[in-house]
Amino acid sequence: MPLFFYYMDISPPARSVDLVIHELGLTVQYKIVNLLKDEHLDPDFLKVNPLHTIPAIDDNGFVLWGSQPINTYLVSKYGKEDSLYPKNLQKRAIVDQRLHYSNDIFYMLKDTARPLIRAGKMPSPEQLAKIKDIQENVEKLLTGQRFIAGDTLTVADHSYITYLDILEVLSPTEDKFPLTKQWFARCKETMKDFEKVNKNGADLLISKLMESLSQG
Repeated sequence: MPLFFYYMDISPPARSVDLVIHELGLTVQYKIVNLLKDEHLDPDFLKVNPLHTIPAIDDNGFVLWGSQPINTYLVSKYGKEDSLYPKNLQKRAIVDQRLHYSNDIFYMLKDTARPLIRAGKMPSPEQLAKIKDIQENVEKLLTGQRFIAGDTLTVADHSYITYLDILEVLSPTEDKFPLTKQWFARCKETMKDFEKVNKNGADLLISKLMESLSQG
């Protein structure tokens, strides 16, 4: 059976998984779940993920959802080497630590961007302050190293990279964080098929955010 990937490119976590899929050179069957039409609430999809979130995969009957566990699973099973998710326990612990923090970023952005797009609710000062904290923290994580979890590309980078443009739209940094800017450019050059995988979904999400912000 093929590897089924439940996905929509407007979703940053789904793009994170798609980047890793391309990095590994995997052949998958894409199952589009249109969030804008609430297809994640359809009964058929709820059989796959009762928590009604994407991304999700079905790997020969093994179902998994959540971008971080999916990415670590795919690299552990299909990776030809371990650089994206190191087997060394200390290096892996750092990657896991960064992945846990990226989950915090996701929920912060979800709580900010979804009400903005769906209901025109502007971010509160408290939310914007938390986003600024995130931007400062990402810069701190990059101090003294080339990537989020060290000097080599890992799944932590794939997790963070799809959030950066959303942070920038909600809280423009005006080149305040040079390490983050350099890291983003480095990831674009290093990640396989970055523009192919990321551009359309990112552009669509950013356009919706900017449209909503302009009406506030």
